[in-house]
Amino acid sequence: MKRFLLLLITLVLSNTLTSQTIYKEINSEKLGESRQLKIQVPRNYDTSDKKYPVVVVFDGDYLFEIVAGNVDYAAYWEDMPEAIVVGINQYQKRDADCYYSEQNSLPIETGAAFFEFVSMELIPFIDKNFRTENFKVAVGHGQTANFINYYLLKGVPLFQAYISLSPSLAPDMKTYLTEKMPKLEQKIFYYLAAANNDKGNIKEETEALAKSISSVENDNLLDYSEIFPDATHYSLPAQAVPKALQKIFLVFQPISLKEYKETVLNLEGNPVDYLKEKYETIETLFGIKKPILINDFKAIEAAIKKKEKYEYFEDLGNLARKEYPDTLLGHYYLGRFYEETGKSKKAMKTYQSAYVLQEIGGITKDLVLELAEQIKADFGY
Repeated sequence: MKRFLLLLITLVLSNTLTSQTIYKEINSEKLGESRQLKIQVPRNYDTSDKKYPVVVVFDGDYLFEIVAGNVDYAAYWEDMPEAIVVGINQYQKRDADCYYSEQNSLPIETGAAFFEFVSMELIPFIDKNFRTENFKVAVGHGQTANFINYYLLKGVPLFQAYISLSPSLAPDMKTYLTEKMPKLEQKIFYYLAAANNDKGNIKEETEALAKSISSVENDNLLDYSEIFPDATHYSLPAQAVPKALQKIFLVFQPISLKEYKETVLNLEGNPVDYLKEKYETIETLFGIKKPILINDFKAIEAAIKKKEKYEYFEDLGNLARKEYPDTLLGHYYLGRFYEETGKSKKAMKTYQSAYVLQEIGGITKDLVLELAEQIKADFGY
């Protein structure tokens, strides 16, 4: 009996600690058939009530695992938000799904049907059956890398981020994109990549498109392009997908040593404002209210100390009290503010009052008591 209970507990824990892949079929009126889907939900999806961004993987019959694995890995290390990954099986359907007119390069017939299937059936199906945020990413390779661009050309783009890998561009696609991108009224991430040893003239066309996009003047467009020197058309996704996710979700990531040295230390104003704006941007872009990481509080603390701008400890302390009200963090920073600005008695009392709160991020009860006792000894209170 004990062995059975231990096995049951192990199975339950393993189910909550790893991502889950679900296989579904969706009946499509637009396609006149059912289409297979692979859906990966985040770890602990079943035990939380959070909403998640969605990554839609075209060519899901072979591209899904690459994308899903990288999403799960990046989310585990908090380099991107946890996300739902949806793969569309296009095995032996790719040519029909991506069919476009030779006259104007726009989807027609089976291509138009697939275009409507994604926007009018698949996305509503995912939104109805899963807890989703509005932020959605499209990933395509080859033919589908061209096809995902059609969703960007809509009056209101269907996706907020596009990962276009070795695109087999329709003849008029470069023109369409460079006409649309200056008019974007919402933030759009656009990642474009090709292999140095790519098929046909894909590399050259990708470079030409990247050059045209780089000349677009629109703050709503966040574009990135790369040529991978050692990749082929078929090995490119494994190299480019993690880079694309890193670029798209850069602001979501903890403050790195590079960001600290190149940005935080060079701020002219209050670094606490930078920290607030970073997390407000995360909420605006991705629809996620992310708690401020202790790592990021520590980075701002280090900048305040290095630049000897101790007056900023007051704002940092108030922010910490708001984010972690039951911990020592806010009181510690406020104590530092009072101590460094000549209000020693107030600093001592702030440290002393923090003793009942929880320890956090290396700030212990012993530390705050030691700081209080040191002030008491120095000033004879």
